[in-house]
Amino acid sequence: MSDFRFVPGTGIPGRLGRTGVIATPHGGIRTPAFIVVGTQATVKGLTPEQIRDVGAQAVLANAYHLYLQPGADLVDEAGGVAAFMGWSGPTVTDSGGFQVLSQGAGFKKVLAMSTAGLASDDVIAKGKDRLAHVDDDGVDFRSYRDGSRHRFTPEVSMRIQHQLGADIMFAFDECTTLMNTRAYQERSLERTYAWALRCLAEHRRLTDERAGKAYQGLFGVVQGAQYEDLRRRAAHELAVAEVDGQRFDGFGIGGALEKENLGTICRWVNEELPRDKPRHLLGISEPEDLFTAIEHGADTFDCVNPSRTARNGRAYTADGWYNVDTLPSKRSFTPLEEGCDCYTCTHHTRAYLHHLARAKELLLYTLMTIHNERFHVRLVDRIRTAITAGDFDAYRTEFLGRYQKRRHET
Repeated sequence: MSDFRFVPGTGIPGRLGRTGVIATPHGGIRTPAFIVVGTQATVKGLTPEQIRDVGAQAVLANAYHLYLQPGADLVDEAGGVAAFMGWSGPTVTDSGGFQVLSQGAGFKKVLAMSTAGLASDDVIAKGKDRLAHVDDDGVDFRSYRDGSRHRFTPEVSMRIQHQLGADIMFAFDECTTLMNTRAYQERSLERTYAWALRCLAEHRRLTDERAGKAYQGLFGVVQGAQYEDLRRRAAHELAVAEVDGQRFDGFGIGGALEKENLGTICRWVNEELPRDKPRHLLGISEPEDLFTAIEHGADTFDCVNPSRTARNGRAYTADGWYNVDTLPSKRSFTPLEEGCDCYTCTHHTRAYLHHLARAKELLLYTLMTIHNERFHVRLVDRIRTAITAGDFDAYRTEFLGRYQKRRHET
């Protein structure tokens, strides 16, 4: 187990934020770090070399999707997800628990939602069918691919993730919505904790069974929605949880989060979690949110937003974001962002990208994704540098003061 560890570094004075290094069998991850998402063992539109070129230190893949296609056993036979996709660095897999929300309630990739005065324990997105049903043992669901029926339990999730072979994996949890009632959140928290203990036990068993494989770090996932007592309770229970000598190697902060409460919830959780283990905030990428989460103790992040919005023509820049298919870009023979060092900005103009967008050319996906992923990776890298130099507050003020002007007309 010595191949996986976390070494804290420089802290932000008076706050929970810090730098550090997560050591894994496939290399170190310097934190804070933005981890790019390659849902189906691919960052859509990019080769592994291009992923490396944007500065990515690690890639996160989706256990649920890889279970359905091509199958975790096949990925295991290929040598694990890193070898399968031709990526030489660290990898991360989620547990499939998020599908309890996305498939169960039909909200797809929605994370930050507003309750808007509503509370329901059978919430379902408009026009969607419920594809997943939760009980205390696990989740029954239908494949979004062909409608076939499947069942995930903590043990199944652990087996799948061991076969996928990622350096970091997550305990199976129930991801509730902000619309669920307090009573349901309490019941769900008990269920998620029971599942966490089962994950620890199965992780220990599979680690021993697969002794020839590199050790995989297991992160427990802190739920509790918007309730301070539930969040703190969940974090504390996971921090001390132990089964047969197996404890969690790190922690994820999960669940639906209202944007205005992001920092507060991170603080609640990270005040309870041990300093010597890493903390991953699931599904966050907006620049304001990254600064807030890092200040309050989050070490790593992942989100599909940079690549998904790239395919829709959105470019992130230091002056806010804009859509490249709009009129101001048509005759703009400048890069997406002046001073950006990514391949797209050093080789192509906004006018060319505008043309690709209007012509619906697939190359747009690649070029825009390169830029957006580079923007987010570089931003978190610069935050890490600022923390080390003692300049976090100054850098945040400088960056957000410019970014939040959001000069969409540029």
